[in-house]
Amino acid sequence: MEDELSSINSAKRLQSTFDSAHLRIRDVQARFNSRSLETSEDASGSRESGSFPKTPDALAAEVADYMSFMRRLKFQYLENNAKDKYVKTIVNDEAPMVTADTNVDLQAANSVKKDKLKSAKTRLAERHSDIRNLAPLVEHDYLKAKGLSGEAVALTQSILDARLAIMRLRGIHPSPPLTIPVAEETLSSQVADMQMLEDELQGINEKIARIKDSIKEGTVKVDRLWSEKAELEKRVPAHNVEADDGRAAKLCDWYSSSLALHRSLFNAQLPRSISENELMLSYEIGPKAKHPRIVVIVLLFLPNTRQLADVRIEGLEGVDMTNIVDSFVQANDVPGLIWHVLSRARQIK
Repeated sequence: MEDELSSINSAKRLQSTFDSAHLRIRDVQARFNSRSLETSEDASGSRESGSFPKTPDALAAEVADYMSFMRRLKFQYLENNAKDKYVKTIVNDEAPMVTADTNVDLQAANSVKKDKLKSAKTRLAERHSDIRNLAPLVEHDYLKAKGLSGEAVALTQSILDARLAIMRLRGIHPSPPLTIPVAEETLSSQVADMQMLEDELQGINEKIARIKDSIKEGTVKVDRLWSEKAELEKRVPAHNVEADDGRAAKLCDWYSSSLALHRSLFNAQLPRSISENELMLSYEIGPKAKHPRIVVIVLLFLPNTRQLADVRIEGLEGVDMTNIVDSFVQANDVPGLIWHVLSRARQIK
């Protein structure tokens, strides 16, 4: 009993001495107790909040930080555990008995722990290898998803622009909208108009061909007249005709050739002067045949003037041209009157 009391008193004295002494181990224990560790709830909260890293490099850096911290923590744990055992060994009166069986048990426990540690390290290495192999694939998928998201944004913007354009077109072109039957009807009418224009174009081309043929015939006639003129000029010296100026003869030849060309182009017959103020013009209308249609235009002028007084038209039965003739008479436009009458005559089949 006295031995127990003495050991208790010695333990109390050692405790008081330990408490009064300023040892470094107590400061280390205080710092370790004051260190705050991140719990699983805090880690999950940080991941949900968006602060958790998302790239493989950031994950590797964070894992390295955690491993370094765990190594330091393990070292501190071993140090504190050894110090605690050492203090307990000093405080106890009876030293712990360490036998060969104890060492064998400790070696067996250490081997088991080493095997577990080795298997854990192997699994960790395999996990690191998987991360290294999957990191490029994850990065590729991430870039692909990022590109697809950008394309989706661009397509969304295009859809919005198209809808805005459709709304603007609907505002510019209000209802009723163009339907398929209306469009087909418009197309059929346009086809009919195009066919009519094609027929008109063909008629105009035929008319141009006829005019070209007439021009060729007129050119042949002009050449023949020039040859006749040359023969007549050869006969002039034989008659000893004296002429003061040759310009009158050349001017007469030019007017004669122009009149012949005009007559050949418009199928005009030789004009006749009925009286001093009355002129009759005849034209052949239509293709040449045995009995061509003749249009006669009689021009009546005021005496001793060039003012048109009245016009008579023969060969256009059934066509009322009174108003048109009156307008040309008031305007004193003889060429316009002749062109309009011949144009109306050619239109009549």
